[in-house]
Amino acid sequence: MTRVKVCGVRDSETALAAVRAGADMIGLVFAESRRRVSPDECHEVVEAIRAERRVLTPHFDGPHQGEVSGRTWFSAWNEAIDDAIFHCRPLIVGVFADMTAHDVNDIADAAGLDIVQLSGGESDSFCREIRLPVLRTIHVGEYTTADDVFDRAVPGVSAAILLDTASAGARGGTGEAFDRAIAAEVALRLPIVLAGGLTPENVAGAVAEVQPWAVDVSSGVETGGRKDNEKIRAFIGAAKGARIER
Repeated sequence: MTRVKVCGVRDSETALAAVRAGADMIGLVFAESRRRVSPDECHEVVEAIRAERRVLTPHFDGPHQGEVSGRTWFSAWNEAIDDAIFHCRPLIVGVFADMTAHDVNDIADAAGLDIVQLSGGESDSFCREIRLPVLRTIHVGEYTTADDVFDRAVPGVSAAILLDTASAGARGGTGEAFDRAIAAEVALRLPIVLAGGLTPENVAGAVAEVQPWAVDVSSGVETGGRKDNEKIRAFIGAAKGARIER
């Protein structure tokens, strides 16, 4: 079953609606964005999520650098994250860009995050400085190829890879899709998180075409710029009901 991350959540009501609809990850945006959470909003959402959990803090038993390589590295981390989701759903993901590694680690610790998503094109060495598992965003543009993605999906740097649409002046959440054929080619070799232009109406088709490990949605479940709980429920139902071949 496809895992679902609902991103850009800013209040406990939305967070709980997503959790009860089956969301596996909740994304809180700390990068510059209209969806950026304030400290108070972050605290409200995190406390609401923790109250729903069977286990307060997840344990990640992922691979150590040098033990495995290639797809095996990412598959091992996906299994570790799946295990954490099973015991501690949903995981709390903080989305960062254009910050220092020190600030990312400090905010992650203070906020009680489980995973850090880096969406600002951070370097390999930057990713290795983050103390939590890293979800690394690779933006796919008009001329991006699958080989370009593989070149950045370096084993030992991140726990997972998220593919999103490249857009001038934006780090994600644009509601724009990219060429799904590239994502499908990458997904044959690496388990990926698929983002960009997904909605309740098209997510099942995207899952069937790409076969991603997980999907990520933000603007696709909004109405008038705000999260819509009915759309969240419809999106999660469609995503988890889509056919997975692998």
